[in-house]
Amino acid sequence: MKILLLGQTGQVGFELKRVFSPLGNIVAPTRDQLDLLNKQAVADYLSEHKPSLILNAAAYTAVDKAESEHELASRLNGGLPQQLADYAKQANASLIHYSSDYVYPGQGDQPFDESAPTGPLSVYGKTKLEGDDAVTASGCQHWIFRTSWVYSARGHNFMRTMLRLGKDKTELKVVADQIGAPTPARLIAQVSLLAYLRDIPAGTYHLAPRGKTSWQGFAKAIFSLYRTMGHPLAIESEAVHAIPTADYPTPAKRPLNSRLALTKLEAALDIALPQWESQLEQTLEESIDRETA
Repeated sequence: MKILLLGQTGQVGFELKRVFSPLGNIVAPTRDQLDLLNKQAVADYLSEHKPSLILNAAAYTAVDKAESEHELASRLNGGLPQQLADYAKQANASLIHYSSDYVYPGQGDQPFDESAPTGPLSVYGKTKLEGDDAVTASGCQHWIFRTSWVYSARGHNFMRTMLRLGKDKTELKVVADQIGAPTPARLIAQVSLLAYLRDIPAGTYHLAPRGKTSWQGFAKAIFSLYRTMGHPLAIESEAVHAIPTADYPTPAKRPLNSRLALTKLEAALDIALPQWESQLEQTLEESIDRETA
């Protein structure tokens, strides 16, 4: 089987390559090999390689920069998924695409299910929704996984930023009124593979661990676990102070409620997704292993 993986250098792309490799031949072009902003180049690449499965982990993820780079965000988050879906429909191929909690308006305190009204607050969220809608409308065999607060043992993410700061800082202020579930890229890839192998019904699914926390709670858990694992830090968990979103203004507005209901995916796979705390422990262990290798 020929598998096309886009976004291989990102957190999710790296993990997808690891878990999907046993299924067939993966082609994973770099930015130098394939300009995803160039629609004709993408069309030519699809025509040349003729993948039967596309893993689209490519996206414009600079949430704040998207406010001033709408065209770029729209191409990568909306136009590219539409192009991939149109190819998949025509070629009878399958598409796995990744989306975001940012497509929802973030009000209330209950988890959003897949049928909840969307209402993105930012250009990033709006362009991600464009991609979701285009993939769904294409009629191709597809799975859209909406996830939240992605992190991993590599790359640029909240966990790694906190560890870097925590080794030098003795106090930090972290937003405490945004609530969600930190999701490791490893879990996203593993569940994606399981969904593909079990051939669950096409559609949109929420993919995240169980449970909820704030960014402040996440930071405190990172520091506490890291110290428990025997590694020194300058900061104590109690020195991570809560601030409201209003005290940390950004160009793009963030949803306060990023909780995602998991019932649909758990029922389709007949599994219970793990708690976010256990996933953090695994990811921290992997990060420490990489540091000491």
